[in-house]
Amino acid sequence: MDRIEILAPAGTADSLVAAVRCGANAVYLGTPMLNARRNATNFSFEELPQVVSYCHARNVKVYIVLNTIVLDSEINNALSIIECGCASGADAFIVQDLGMAQLVRATAPTMQIFASTQTSVQTKFGVDLLSALGFSRAILPREMSLAEIENICKTSPIDIEVFVHGALCMSVSGQCYMSAMLGGRSGNRGLCAQPCRLPFGVFGGTGFDLSLKDLSIIEDIPQLIDTGVTSFKIEGRMKRPEYVATCVTACNQSLKGKIDAELKDNLRAVFSRSGFTRGYLDGNLGKEMFGTRQKEDVASASNVLPALANLYHQETQLIGVDFAFSAELQKPISLCVSCNGVQIFKQSDVVAQTALNRASNEETIRAQLQKCGGTIFFANDIFIDIDENIYIPVSAINSLRRDVLNELLQRLETVKPKKFLKPDLTLPEHKSTKKQTVLRFSNTNQIPKNINNVGSIIVPLSTPKQKLADLCKRKTPVGVEIPRAIFDTQDKILKLLEDAKECGISFAYCGTLDGIAIAQKVGVKIMGGFSLNVCNSLSLKTLEELDISSCVLSPEITLQKISTLKGEIPRGIIAYGRLPLMLTRNCPAKNAKNCSDCKQDTVLTDRLNVKFPITCSNGFSEILNSRPIYLADRKNELRNIDFLILYFTIETVNECENIINAYENGDSFNGELTRGLYYRGVD
Repeated sequence: MDRIEILAPAGTADSLVAAVRCGANAVYLGTPMLNARRNATNFSFEELPQVVSYCHARNVKVYIVLNTIVLDSEINNALSIIECGCASGADAFIVQDLGMAQLVRATAPTMQIFASTQTSVQTKFGVDLLSALGFSRAILPREMSLAEIENICKTSPIDIEVFVHGALCMSVSGQCYMSAMLGGRSGNRGLCAQPCRLPFGVFGGTGFDLSLKDLSIIEDIPQLIDTGVTSFKIEGRMKRPEYVATCVTACNQSLKGKIDAELKDNLRAVFSRSGFTRGYLDGNLGKEMFGTRQKEDVASASNVLPALANLYHQETQLIGVDFAFSAELQKPISLCVSCNGVQIFKQSDVVAQTALNRASNEETIRAQLQKCGGTIFFANDIFIDIDENIYIPVSAINSLRRDVLNELLQRLETVKPKKFLKPDLTLPEHKSTKKQTVLRFSNTNQIPKNINNVGSIIVPLSTPKQKLADLCKRKTPVGVEIPRAIFDTQDKILKLLEDAKECGISFAYCGTLDGIAIAQKVGVKIMGGFSLNVCNSLSLKTLEELDISSCVLSPEITLQKISTLKGEIPRGIIAYGRLPLMLTRNCPAKNAKNCSDCKQDTVLTDRLNVKFPITCSNGFSEILNSRPIYLADRKNELRNIDFLILYFTIETVNECENIINAYENGDSFNGELTRGLYYRGVD
């Protein structure tokens, strides 16, 4: 049980105090830059050393979030965060961006690196790859079942962390582009506008078919411990300190066996969206998982906040200390306190006198030394060595106890910096080649008969073997797309890729680290997908070191920033297609009909009557943008790019052929289009 950790959010100083006083073993927090909750209060560079020393004195670890994608222009900001984290003696960085992981390894060699849930790693193969990349912990997606978590823990070479309470995103984390594409506020950049909480409905659904209830599996912590999970995370850096206090208290009660009924009620009252769900953990997906924040939810919170504030209104006695008290006749009394390898010794100005009436005894002295209330300490072993028939004023004992404990606290709060090294960020300029066109198809029925001037085509990994073998006989190189959502199908995916290799495929298109790990295991060439969220030169360098042959850049980076990216690895963009805005495990269409009744023609409609197609494969759904990215008439503006992906999703074969010809000729588009984020960028 020593390694079990309750990990609490600290978006403000008050929430930090609430977490620590209620018994969190660790907190996670951000600076004003490059974190997934940029609208939280967060902590300045000046505050960070005091924050870390406050926590460390109370045996609480501090993890700094650096969990967004990062642009080349922000590398110096990232370096400042890493340097400040080292100077303050923090315990780890939580990282999404592969380039940031490389930067932390290079500059802070003694700092632990945790893989954010934004890395979307869902399989044992992906966790193994994280370990090889230098991560010491993987934070798993919220969408995993208990059996899937256990399967990863069985063989994981690194620690595993799971969320046990807090908000649920509809999309798998790291795979959502809805806020960015619709409003320019990127979830991958820490400024998600939460469009999923707005009215988006399928015909016959709830009307809010992207809004899930909050997750609460705190009562399952003992069962999760049995699977091998070591860290239990509470979501909520934007939440009140009373919320943090309640959640941490509930987690600690769960560790002891049972949460009391009143605390359960308070857990729901302090914040929920029509209650809670534990759906993914046991696989019970469907309409009962959906919910919105109601007026009664808000009212119930205001009723319990004053009482919940009492959970953290004063210091909690967290740290055990040993006392050694000594008193000899006509000599100053003394007290030594020991804790965590630190010893403090003090003598008093008070001298032990011969007792005229009642002599001081061990029982009296012990009682005074045990009075540590109002501090973070409690008395463990107390050793007392005193002469007989002496008198010591109780006030002198209390004063000496206060003095040694105050000095002990100051010593424990001393900042212990970690090593920080200046990095060499020199990278070669990129020399782009003649742009090739890569065609990505959702199914082989979309492939036109005659394809000319094409660099390669990508088809689903699920393509039947004979059909795939026939395609591989063509002159055009063929790749297969490994699904972004793998979860419990990892062994099936591995076998399908082995079969595809036998058919003669040229490469695998991998949109996640799980896909990369499986492709490496099979030994096929790899093209990195857009959903790896690569948007800086250091991430490209990391992919080069992983022997990735080429990579599609993040759709959230502008053409101007693409033009300055360095490194040798060939890079491309999605130049055409309905970008998948969400990857979901709980299909919105199921709120209206069963899978057996679905004809793969369901659309999600927003409050402006804009329609977003929903597609399904491998047991997961993708919500596509309402209109396609189109850049055929802007090809002369695409610089420092080696290939263009034409990303076909719901198009017919004729529509695919027309688009291919349009890109060959540089034609304008006849219909509604978007330029994506290539010009306007994201916040």
